[in-house]
Amino acid sequence: MSSESDRRRTSRRAFLRVAVSAGAGAILAACGQAASPAAPAATSAPAATSAPAATSAPAAPAQLPAAPAPGPLTAADAGGIEKLIEAARAEGNLSTIALPDDWANYGEMKKAFLAKYPFITHEDLNPDASSAQEIEAIKANAGSQGPQAPDVIDVGFTWGNIAKKDGLLQPYKVATWDQIPDSLKDPEGYWYADYYGVMSFEVNTQVVQNVPQDWSDLLKPEYKGQIALAGDPTGSGQAINAVWAAALGNGGSLDDPTPGLEFFKKLNEAGNLLPVVAKPATIAKGETPIALRWDYNALANRDQNAGNIDIAVVIPKTGSLAGVYVQAISAYAPRPNAARLWMEFLYSDEGQLIWLKGYATPARFEAMRAAGLIPQDLLDKLPKTEAPVAFPTGVQIDAAFEKIKTGWPTIVGTTVQ
Repeated sequence: MSSESDRRRTSRRAFLRVAVSAGAGAILAACGQAASPAAPAATSAPAATSAPAATSAPAAPAQLPAAPAPGPLTAADAGGIEKLIEAARAEGNLSTIALPDDWANYGEMKKAFLAKYPFITHEDLNPDASSAQEIEAIKANAGSQGPQAPDVIDVGFTWGNIAKKDGLLQPYKVATWDQIPDSLKDPEGYWYADYYGVMSFEVNTQVVQNVPQDWSDLLKPEYKGQIALAGDPTGSGQAINAVWAAALGNGGSLDDPTPGLEFFKKLNEAGNLLPVVAKPATIAKGETPIALRWDYNALANRDQNAGNIDIAVVIPKTGSLAGVYVQAISAYAPRPNAARLWMEFLYSDEGQLIWLKGYATPARFEAMRAAGLIPQDLLDKLPKTEAPVAFPTGVQIDAAFEKIKTGWPTIVGTTVQ
């Protein structure tokens, strides 16, 4: 492991959320690519890979129809927020995809948006879809004007540039654009970070008597048939990040995720790994009593089951990984104005606080905290840990995701579904 990777892993031994110390936005704002390869900040979140300076939309893949010309880049360009609202009213519908109610408090987010704009009906497409499936849904419905075509996506960090390069996104900059750190948004507006979390163990303690505290614990015979990922590691961002996080506790680094694959090979051979996708229901029923999930999902599930099921949320003591998700509007969105209005709501103070209530640290956290817009009770609820938490760069994410997606079938050799 390189000394730089060592520093990245071990220097972060304070609060899991800098919300309680220096401010989560300080992490987000510090994540730009360094001038030299050896100089990225030790606690930085993923940095955007450099984007081309071209102002024209990327070309659609040859097998897809040409995308419509991009619309207004901002609400001001659309004539102001009231004009945008009227245009969305005329469309009357919004199709989202892969937004489970129990993920980052999206249940409340969707209800609040629809209450504010009751003239919009909502198609909640495939809530359990992976990031890869979201991208495929855009391709499969390109040119369709029906409700099955997603207008917007929420995907793992690396899929933002992938979808942009494939001509699947259209640019839009919300009113609060300047408060999103530059390194966490495409400069042309094709995608932008929404929130981040940390990989954790979610444990049903009514089934698991000895709660595992670190990666090595998961190999113990007592956990046979009890451990599950929250997705397929060949396409799910959450599952891929779990494998990568395991690498950090097993001799790997942000530049070398292979030990994570080797670790899961051992889990599989020991019979501890279940080949099924862990979900809140399977965790509560004890079918997947140890699940590897983002802390915001695990903590929300803990709260929702309070008084019925006891759930422990553990950040493994030798280290874990933070992961950023991004928002984007489909280049083929049949309802582009409703999509823009949705984005304005997500990045408003109200939308950002809804994510924070669900334990997901929003992109505008630092700006809102500095302005005194975050209630103290929300800050007090954010979890703490002494474990090191690594924040990879965009380049590292792209490389690690490719290695894990391609290495899982050959090294681990089991299908998660």
